[in-house]
Amino acid sequence: MTATPPCPAAPPTASIALVTGATAGFGQAISRALLQAGWRVIGTGRRADRLETLRAQWPEAFWPLAFDVADRAAAQGALASLPAAWQDVDLLVNNAGLALGLERADQASLDDWDRMIDTNIRGLATLTRLLLPQMVRRNRGYVINIGSIAGDWPYPGGNVYGATKAFVKQFSQNLRADLAGTAIRVSNVEPGLCGGTEFSNVRFKGDDERATSVYAGVQAISPEDIARIVLWLVQQPLHVNVNRIEVMPVAQSFAPLSVARG
Repeated sequence: MTATPPCPAAPPTASIALVTGATAGFGQAISRALLQAGWRVIGTGRRADRLETLRAQWPEAFWPLAFDVADRAAAQGALASLPAAWQDVDLLVNNAGLALGLERADQASLDDWDRMIDTNIRGLATLTRLLLPQMVRRNRGYVINIGSIAGDWPYPGGNVYGATKAFVKQFSQNLRADLAGTAIRVSNVEPGLCGGTEFSNVRFKGDDERATSVYAGVQAISPEDIARIVLWLVQQPLHVNVNRIEVMPVAQSFAPLSVARG
């Protein structure tokens, strides 16, 4: 009987990953997990001091790029500044994103909406478009987008934030359609309630007490949980594409449909 050939291995650990939003939360945890697994990591974010902290810990394996993903010119300039040895990115983790406010749509801030759209949609799309050509040219690469269950399940006050994450889900699926026939993989990871990040502190604009109350009495998922999932994805055989993973803590589930009675 003919033996089944072994599955192709995942990319070697010398591969290069670019992780956006690497200064805190998911992005920092994902960067650390990849570094510990032997990857070289380009970490992006607006807070240069936090990136330098990672570089101090991994001086040979971490490259900091301080810029705002919502600024196309800054993104182009930052990527162009990479040394030749760091320019062939094998893994893009589009993690940078934020939620602002929890007001009803008729009361929400248009400035908040603009910023969420600029970061969660334009920033993610821009980084993807800038890095895809070299992946296609080499026929090698992986795009992992960090979406949210908010892109699947609506909730009061989620309005534009949820819509941006629905974009991430659909964009991921359309990338798969566009890249059919190449070896490039695309996955969308959709976390639910996650503690240990700055997500709610940012959403509530520095109201730490309100942010803390979101996770009171709940064992939420952690950034390290999501980092382990990302690491598992990149360790799958090259012919395996996981389209999307929706992740909630056991404590979180689905609410009944709302009925407004007059």
